[in-house]
Amino acid sequence: MATHPRGCGNIDSDYYFLCNMDADWGIVLESLATAGVIVTAILMLVLLFLISKVQDNVKRSLIPVQFFFLLGTLGIFGLTFAFIIKLNDTTAPTRFFLFGVLFALCFACLLAHAFDLVRLVRGRRPLKGWLMLVIAISLTFVQVIIAVQYVAINRNEITGLTGGSGMDGKLRQDFVLLLIYVLFLMALLFVVSMFVFSGSYKSWKRHGVHIWLTALLSICIWVVWISMLMRGNEALDKKPEWDDPVISIALVVNGWVFLVLYAVPELCFITVPSKPGDYPVENHLCQPKVMKKTFGVENQAYAQEDNIQDEIKGHVPYSTHFQLKNLEPQQDFSIPRPQTRPSPYQGYSGGKGVK
Repeated sequence: MATHPRGCGNIDSDYYFLCNMDADWGIVLESLATAGVIVTAILMLVLLFLISKVQDNVKRSLIPVQFFFLLGTLGIFGLTFAFIIKLNDTTAPTRFFLFGVLFALCFACLLAHAFDLVRLVRGRRPLKGWLMLVIAISLTFVQVIIAVQYVAINRNEITGLTGGSGMDGKLRQDFVLLLIYVLFLMALLFVVSMFVFSGSYKSWKRHGVHIWLTALLSICIWVVWISMLMRGNEALDKKPEWDDPVISIALVVNGWVFLVLYAVPELCFITVPSKPGDYPVENHLCQPKVMKKTFGVENQAYAQEDNIQDEIKGHVPYSTHFQLKNLEPQQDFSIPRPQTRPSPYQGYSGGKGVK
């Protein structure tokens, strides 16, 4: 009779790390991932609730992109369970497809926001909300095509994996090569976010700081887990048993970096009322413009009096480059009222006249 690990009942061996109390790394990671799923779901609901509360058009245009960013973060926490469960013909396609797509979605949303900030810090018009959403989805779609092609071509090799065997050298290398486009998005995000610091309007730079720190820590996390997966585990003689824990830790840590360094601060900033000096683009668009008089005729009586006073004081009378046109007298369309005629007896005293 097969013995089950402590804490696990009569379940398949592929799910032992979800409940094995002797190898408790799985329990810790699934707890952190579950907490991340709950927090991300709450932030998504709060963001939807704030759609009608945000008065600033610039902030409101960011809500669709930030919602998709939280959606990608939610998927990253959920994908952690596919790495806690042992590698088999079901979890392998999920790992190879969703890992790159979810991170590409998050970094593409951050990149669209960074492009918008680069314009705002220089006093230019912000990007439209639908345009930022198109940019984020288009950048993500490239990774979708790459992942679909790989899974379709190597379907037999991927689905032929059995639980507990882990990835061999070729699959481990393919897994990293699939993420080259994501690494490019990450590096581009890091560079673009640095241009936010050189703008004239400092109120937008705090948003750029959060994006830059998110990109920086994400790069550090990816360098560590890729190094451990390709070289470190083999050097420590922990391959393949450390492969899944390393990637799972990277998923959870990167997901919480997304929440703590970007999602939560941006959600706080979106509720802060705008100040007159913080959003010059919005204020410039909302300021009333001075209208010049381009039609009509000045009152000639007042104009003549002004000219006489200017001549007395020795000033040059006012002259204009435009030739004024006298208005034609308006016709009288009023209805005439009846008038009483003078009485023929007016001044009559009542006596006979003297002959």
